[in-house]
Amino acid sequence: MGKGLETKTGTAKATRVAYGEVLLELGKKRQDIVVLDADLSGSTNTGKFGKAFPDRFFNIGISEQDMMGTAAGLSLAGKLPFASTFAIFATGRAWEQVRQTICYSNLNVKIVATHGGITVGEDGASHQSVEDLTLMRVLPNMTIIVPADAKETEEVIEVISDEYGPTYVRLGRAKVPVIMPEDYRFNIGKAYIFHIGKDANIISCGIMVEKALKASERLKNDGLDVGVINMSTIKPIDEETIISVAKTSRAIVTAEEHSIIGGLGSAVTEVLSEKYPVPVKRIGVKDCFGCSGDPEGLLKLYSLTVEDIIAGIREVVRMKDNLW
Repeated sequence: MGKGLETKTGTAKATRVAYGEVLLELGKKRQDIVVLDADLSGSTNTGKFGKAFPDRFFNIGISEQDMMGTAAGLSLAGKLPFASTFAIFATGRAWEQVRQTICYSNLNVKIVATHGGITVGEDGASHQSVEDLTLMRVLPNMTIIVPADAKETEEVIEVISDEYGPTYVRLGRAKVPVIMPEDYRFNIGKAYIFHIGKDANIISCGIMVEKALKASERLKNDGLDVGVINMSTIKPIDEETIISVAKTSRAIVTAEEHSIIGGLGSAVTEVLSEKYPVPVKRIGVKDCFGCSGDPEGLLKLYSLTVEDIIAGIREVVRMKDNLW
């Protein structure tokens, strides 16, 4: 668990690009790493690994179900497979194979999916996965991680390569600002605390962490002390931090580029409803499919902006004031 109120925003970089770079470096160090892709290596950035290590790279083609089964077999053969495609295909089309061949057998397969969320943009609803965290979260043995930026992505890939078990990492398409401190170190199941607020706290993941930081900064002008927590590990969730910040502020907003059903918002409210009930507002996609459009326009359309987080904070603070 890290702490740091001050953080400098760096150059914008896509998390999928960071993935391709760190995967290449890991491939130089470890001969057991193999990479599988479903004919999207240019988009997922696994092509860098494939070019450097063609004997350890497998383009399975547009056959995601086969890719997951093959990854399971390679794991049983002593390899460390990284399987990549778009999030909608990795979790939707291949869900049964992930369940039956990877999670049920508790195999050491790393599913690193790109193009998660609605910021896939013009590709539209067929390629905008807003259900993937839900689908993966229900599976026993599965670890789920949503990095906030390129820096955290590098940390995540390095850490999971040394940890045994099925893992799902969700990455995006678009460039995002680098917000994590240079000395940041990722730990599975531990949140990173930018600041704990007395009036409310925002628990967020992925691209919404940067928006949460902006919302917190703007609310200072209104005299509100709002904390920001990067909950990059969705499963296992950091219950200790969730309960701690809830006790401090008694008002929580969750923010995710995902459906409010079954993702981060659901995970947080499940913890709080059982262990420390407080007012919660979930910022996310409201039980609907995406549509084609530019990323920023879609974030506005689906109420995933800084302004929406601020409105959510005001709502839970009012709710808290009415209760206590």
